[in-house]
Amino acid sequence: MKSITLLIATSLLALSAQAKLPPPSDDAKAKAAEAAAKAAHGAKVEGYKLCLSQDKAAAHYRKTNKNAAKPSGTPAACANPGPFVAAASAPAPAPAAPKK
Repeated sequence: MKSITLLIATSLLALSAQAKLPPPSDDAKAKAAEAAAKAAHGAKVEGYKLCLSQDKAAAHYRKTNKNAAKPSGTPAACANPGPFVAAASAPAPAPAAPKK
């Protein structure tokens, strides 16, 4: 009984703390977007490396096994994603002219 009460109290406390968080600033949003872009590029690079290693393993298999079947059709080439390029950030807005 005490554990259920403690669980409910902790849940309510967590919800109230979460509700008081301020919205993220523009800088935080930009950093989050850049982190997401870096993660997506990292996934592309990992996929490219995996494709290269699979091609290498398949070539070795065909080379060492004389009874290996020839690949049908042309296999898709591995596409190199290239180096990560950060998105150009928008220029900061010019400061407003003072009002007179």
